[in-house]
Amino acid sequence: MNVEVLTYPFLFIAVFFEVFLLVTFISSPARARRAQKLSEKTPNVAVIVPCWNEEKTIKGTIDSLLALEYPKDKFSLVLVDDGSTDDTARVMDSYADNSQVTVIHQKNGGKHTAVNAGAAAASDAEFVGCLDADSFVEPDALREIIGYFDNPKVAAVTAAMSVHEPKKWIERMQHADYIHGITLRHVISSLNGLYVTPGPFSFYRRTTLLELGGFQKGHQTEDLEMALRIQRGGYIIENAPRARVYTKTPLSVPALIKQRTRWTTGFLRNVVYDYRDLVGNPKYGTLGLIMLPLGLVANVSGILMFVVILYQIGRNIVNTYLVTRGIPLSYLFTPHFHALSWFYLPLTGVILLSIITLTGAVTTILLGKHISKTPGNLFIGIVTYVLFFGFIAPFWLMRALFDLATGTRRAWR
Repeated sequence: MNVEVLTYPFLFIAVFFEVFLLVTFISSPARARRAQKLSEKTPNVAVIVPCWNEEKTIKGTIDSLLALEYPKDKFSLVLVDDGSTDDTARVMDSYADNSQVTVIHQKNGGKHTAVNAGAAAASDAEFVGCLDADSFVEPDALREIIGYFDNPKVAAVTAAMSVHEPKKWIERMQHADYIHGITLRHVISSLNGLYVTPGPFSFYRRTTLLELGGFQKGHQTEDLEMALRIQRGGYIIENAPRARVYTKTPLSVPALIKQRTRWTTGFLRNVVYDYRDLVGNPKYGTLGLIMLPLGLVANVSGILMFVVILYQIGRNIVNTYLVTRGIPLSYLFTPHFHALSWFYLPLTGVILLSIITLTGAVTTILLGKHISKTPGNLFIGIVTYVLFFGFIAPFWLMRALFDLATGTRRAWR
């Protein structure tokens, strides 16, 4: 049996999804969102910064928030120390004299309890945002977001995330991945299909947030669980593609695998256990019929593609060994130059579809950079993304499926 045949359905799905993204990108709803101007409205808002042991980054996070281009009397900041054991509490307390800042100290209860404590304290705010303590915002990010709440059905608005000052190859690879996500969230939000409101600078209508019961642990992915609860409640999640926010990312492959395992396991547990009724349900439109089913399929297809590639590499090594057993080493190691003929390139169906898929991914990354106006050069990020991301991802996909099947619970850090 030709094992390549197993990959065709998944590759066709990948190509279909990328064509779907690009067609939706040029649709009227998506174009209207890209044309939206900065809001002139300035309702009362509060940003909650839940924090546990972030002494190295918390000051930069707070300073970036205090530099937001927004009326000082309409903006407040709630810093919640979730039982930190390092110098985080001291750094937070150094801002206590600022009239815009409220500092809360609590026993360690998890991020969801810290955000809920902040939302309760921000009683004067019409909208509350959340910013992880290792993230930083552009001065105009809040004004880019607020205008989307003009629609009373909008319960949450997400920002455009990318990596803060990427230097190492692994940071640049993740930077490309995050910018790919900018296009994805922008396009899917035009169809109300988002299923996560990321920690870095997502905003919520406070009354709706409290009506839905606030944040829950959500299998260590409280932002994903909250988004699914918003969707089940019949509300809308928007995306502001020019509201730029930068976040720190893992600096090693093992750390990246650990982080993405938590994200993937959280997605699987929330969707399979708690929100199964949304999957395939036409009531939830793009979310129920496309995004959640594709998210589940992607976990299986990523692993299958990886196994097939390893099989092909192993088979080629064995075949090469068998073919060359009778050939003198002097001939094998002598350079032989032949004219390149495109006719003889091994363009099998799998290779052709893979090239189309990668081309679509690169196009999506470039579109994300364009619509978000993210600065910097993406060349190294795109190259490392194309070369390495697909080989690293199967490790966290396999680990997440193992955790789901065995009920394994891993520590957040």
